[in-house]
Amino acid sequence: MKQLLRIALVLSLVCAAIGAFSPAAHAQKIDFAFGVSAMDAPGASNGDSNHNPVSLTGGAYPGFSGDVLFWHNVGVGGEIFWRASQANNYAGQGFNFRPVFYNFNGVYSPRLAPRTYLELVAGIGAEDTHYYTGTVCGIYSCSNYQSINHFDGDLGGGLKLYATKGFFIRPEARVYLVHNNQEFSSWHNTRYGVSIGYTFH
Repeated sequence: MKQLLRIALVLSLVCAAIGAFSPAAHAQKIDFAFGVSAMDAPGASNGDSNHNPVSLTGGAYPGFSGDVLFWHNVGVGGEIFWRASQANNYAGQGFNFRPVFYNFNGVYSPRLAPRTYLELVAGIGAEDTHYYTGTVCGIYSCSNYQSINHFDGDLGGGLKLYATKGFFIRPEARVYLVHNNQEFSSWHNTRYGVSIGYTFH
């Protein structure tokens, strides 16, 4: 969990730094948000010779996101979402697992109406799955899991609804397209959720 929070902090700092050094910094908007989502994916029965019969469906996925808009409602952002609890008994092998998704995105967020903004995103990142197989030690430290990473692309959108000038609620969805995702039943999955955030002008 500490590692996840460190990654979220780094993502937020990267977004803030890009905005701070942008030539159009006087016009920037910076968003930070926390959300909770559910994951939907093809069932275990969709597994084949290239995909294990394990579905990513289920579990709550909390996460952090941030973005900087610096030119005509266009900007960059980052996000990280992870399964809150370990999923049980991976493929009947007796150990648990936890998927983590982190992505860096291009963002387009035009105003639709007073206090209402569309948010469209697309980018790249990774699916990092932790497998809790016992203590594993590396050069510098030990952990209670092993990780398998796969490159992914993501795309999706949301609707930012402002309750006040700064605070917003954002229903959102993301589709993840995961390269060589043989540990699960499919190469694609979808996250649906809601985030609450604040915009700094």
